[in-house]
Amino acid sequence: MSDADDRPAADGTDDGTDGTDDGTDDGGVVAALEEHLLGETPWLTQVQVAERAGVPLEVANELWHLLGFAHVPDDEAAFTTADVRALQLTSDLIRLGILSQERQDGLVRTWGRSFARLADWQVALLASVAADVGADPTEGLLAISDEALPRVQELQSYVWRRHLLSASSRLLAEQTSGPTATLAVCFVDIVGYTSRSRTLSDRDLVTWLESFESTVLGLTVDRGGRIIKNIGDELLIVASSPEAMADIALELTRRGADPDDPFPAVRAGLAYGEVVTRLGDVFGPVVNIAARLTSVARPSSVLVDIGAYEALTGRADDDADEHTGAYRFRRLRRVSVKGYSRLKVWALQPA
Repeated sequence: MSDADDRPAADGTDDGTDGTDDGTDDGGVVAALEEHLLGETPWLTQVQVAERAGVPLEVANELWHLLGFAHVPDDEAAFTTADVRALQLTSDLIRLGILSQERQDGLVRTWGRSFARLADWQVALLASVAADVGADPTEGLLAISDEALPRVQELQSYVWRRHLLSASSRLLAEQTSGPTATLAVCFVDIVGYTSRSRTLSDRDLVTWLESFESTVLGLTVDRGGRIIKNIGDELLIVASSPEAMADIALELTRRGADPDDPFPAVRAGLAYGEVVTRLGDVFGPVVNIAARLTSVARPSSVLVDIGAYEALTGRADDDADEHTGAYRFRRLRRVSVKGYSRLKVWALQPA
């Protein structure tokens, strides 16, 4: 018997409805979106999906939860043949040795978090477009998604492949250091975010944050850095060159200090040294120190650790101020922060 032979009737007669749902109620809209986005109305239970994919049920449940989805009762028809295919692909990757248990957990969690955030933003965007043209939010969302999603999917695939190329190039350049790399790490934090956010509507707040991230992204990419992630009102940026990172941090704080520039006031903490790289993220003491320096930096200031100081000046720490061709360093009192006592710190300024 084929999969299609097992499917419930699609005319709505077997659930007590009259089959005339016009899609205006919430249930009708969700059902229509399910068919639009999943390719068909869900008709398989988790047990059936696992059986068809040839994957143990506990593995199917684990992957579902790692992706960030809610628990589904074993007897609820919440899945489609696309879920079967996804499990088969995962099983193939495990069989090929691409996904070990450790890699599987980390990669799937990363996918879940990343796509959940992306989906929230895209749905809000589509709903906003529908409202702008005066369409009914539910009907407009369906119409726009039908037109836009194939194009969005194709564009996402293109962006993903381009980033794969960039990541591969970085990996090849750093292969001699294994899972570690020597990087300049910087956290950039918006000053007064909490008080500012209380004065803005949800929509205005999103617009403000998106404008901030867009500006930082442009400055960062132009100078050879890359944004790793955002953590609330804070951005984590890395660059191979400490000079490039110093220029990024100084330009961001300069713009934030300009009363005529709408860019918000920021503060930054910069550290340089060896970090652990995994799934596009960075870890280790250098990252922690950069975060701690940001937390104690004054508005519109950039604090650097001893690693960044030595890399930017070309000389070992001598507990003194320093003037170079491009930068000026002011020695500060040693600071004690969570996990690190008496850190050597300098305030970085343009020469």
